[in-house]
Order: sequence, then structure tokens, then C-alpha cells
Amino acid sequence: MTGTAPVPFTADDYAARMERAARQAADAGLAGLLVAPGPDMVWLTGYTPPADTERLTLLVLAPGRPPELVVPALEAPDAGRATGAPALTLRDWTDGKDPYALTAALLDARGRFGVSDNAWALHLLALQRTLPDTSYVALTEALPMLRAVKDAAELERLAAAGAAADAAFEEIRQVRFSGRPESEVAADLAGLLRRFGHSQVDFTIVASGPNGANPHHEAGDRRIERGDMVVLDFGGLKDGYGSDTSRTVHVGEPTDEERRVHDLVREAQEAGFRAVRPGAACQDVDRAARAVIADAGYGEYFIHRTGHGIGVTTHEPPYMIEGEEQPLVPGMCFSVEPGVYLPGRFGVRIEDIVTVTEDGGRRLNDTERKLVTVA
Repeated sequence: MTGTAPVPFTADDYAARMERAARQAADAGLAGLLVAPGPDMVWLTGYTPPADTERLTLLVLAPGRPPELVVPALEAPDAGRATGAPALTLRDWTDGKDPYALTAALLDARGRFGVSDNAWALHLLALQRTLPDTSYVALTEALPMLRAVKDAAELERLAAAGAAADAAFEEIRQVRFSGRPESEVAADLAGLLRRFGHSQVDFTIVASGPNGANPHHEAGDRRIERGDMVVLDFGGLKDGYGSDTSRTVHVGEPTDEERRVHDLVREAQEAGFRAVRPGAACQDVDRAARAVIADAGYGEYFIHRTGHGIGVTTHEPPYMIEGEEQPLVPGMCFSVEPGVYLPGRFGVRIEDIVTVTEDGGRRLNDTERKLVTVA
């Protein structure tokens, strides 16, 4: 069961993204953008270079110039078949030639450029030696909202990824937890994500009992016991777009305190969701969720931000955190995931992906948020 295939992105879609990126670079006072292999390149061009290639591959976007892709000659045929290739001029180079001299000829020799965060230092330093008067800034710092506002087709893919993650939760809550290692349940979750259409599983956190107090616990050999709270946090990519959801279940009947803490986190998650609206600052979502937990006396046990953006990666800007004054805009997508973590005892986290609408927010996850008991 994988659902209906999404409508493919077109050459015009990629051309519009590249044009918008170049325009935003100019507005930010940059001479252009240098995009290395990774999520930014895939989003802008539809081209996925070979993983971990050491050969320089670089998309150059500059205001008033057509997009240009510096690419090794042996990989140029694949680049030319990318959906966004009709909008690109390919500049190929062969082994033994200097790719940095080729790239330098495309750049303002005194310009300041935004560089994708995952560019190799090897390449950036070599380019800087070739053009010593250039300067560089990380793309996330220069244009943090470049991928943040999703169009209708992207929202469809994010909604489908969320529905697939929800389907995985509905299945996992039916399996036996008691007596099994966390790693086995995590493997079940990964298999369910793939069964429901994920091509990539990024994480399957299964944190039982005291391990639940570690928000990024790696599922291990601990056997889940009756009486445990179990934090489940899982997601990955489906049709190129991310899912990420958390639910906390209990093996058998919970104590009054466990139920009270879970209800508190559920109330905080609802408050964070209700704070989502166009024009509100990202930090307003964090403040709304955090206030509920702090007012109940558990503020010191909420130890991470309330949320992060999601798109072609499962974590990206914007971030729902104190100090982030970026206003929310319709089409933004991010998690709302408050938690309480009691060291040595248990943890609770509830997480939905939310998109900003014209008049508020819409959840892309809709499984049960009340405390679910499992066997």
C-alpha cells in the first residue's frame, strides 16, 4: 500500500525555483548562490548527483544570468536528463582539468556568495584560493526561508508522507511491545514506513521507560517492560518529502502521574498548534507550548525547541524557538512537538507536522493524541 503517485514536478517548476532563488540572493545583497550536491540542488534542479562524489559539482545562480551547472564530464549525461535541465547551461570538465578555474570564470571576482550548507570545505577553499577577493556565507544564514514556503504540489506530498506515517503508527500500536527489545520494535516501525511508501527511513526512535527521558535515544537492547512509557518518534522521505511524528504509548495501564504528565504535554501541543497563524512569529508557537508546561511546574524538563521545518529534509528552517522572530507565512510546514523528560524515569513527546493556512494552521498528522495503551 503506497497510495497514488504524486503529480511530477515539471521543468517550469524547477526554472521558477531557480529564478526565485537568484532573485532572493540579489535582495539579500549577494552576488549569487553556489549550490553543492544535496537537498538544495535536488529541490532547485531535480538532479541528484552520485552520492559522496569527490568531483566538483556546483550549481551557480546569479541575478540576471541563466543558471549554470558545473559538472564532471562523465556525469554530464545524467545531469542533462534531470527534469530541470532545460533551464540549465551545463559546464562540464574532465579529469586532469582545473574545475575551479572553470567555475571562477562564472563568478564575480569580488562577490559575496551564499553557499549551501553541505558544500565540501575542499571545494570551497580551492575556489577561494582561485578568487581570493570573494567571500561566502552559509545559505541557511543568508536565505533561511528559501525552501520554507511550500507550493500546493509540495503540500500534497507532505500530507501524503504524514498520512503514511500515521498509517505506520496505527499498525505499530497493534504489535506486542512487552518483553521485546526496543530495536525490534524500531525495525517494525522502519518496515511499516517502507510498506506505506517511504523510500528512506531517517529515524525510528523507540525509547522505553527511563530511556524516554533522552529525546534522541537510539533504540537499543533494553527489553520493554510492562509499566513502561514508550516514546515513538519516526519519519523519513516519501516521494522526496518528509514525515516526522511522535506519539507516546504505555505498556499496560499507566499510573496517575504518567497520565497527568501525558495530558499536560497533550495540552501544550494543542496550545502550540493553536498559536499557528499567518503573521505570528515562530517563537510564539514555542512560547505557547512552553507556557503550559512551565505553569504546571515542569518547565525545566522541556529541554528542546518546540519545532523545526520540514520539506525535502526532515529538519530544516524555520525553527519554533525563543528568539526566532520570523513571521509565519501560509505554506510553511513545521513540527509542533513539546515534551517532558523526567531523568531516570520516563519521557513524553507528542508531535504533529503543521502547515500554515490563510487563517490558522492545519495538522498533517491525525492519529490519537490521548495516551494509548499497548500490550
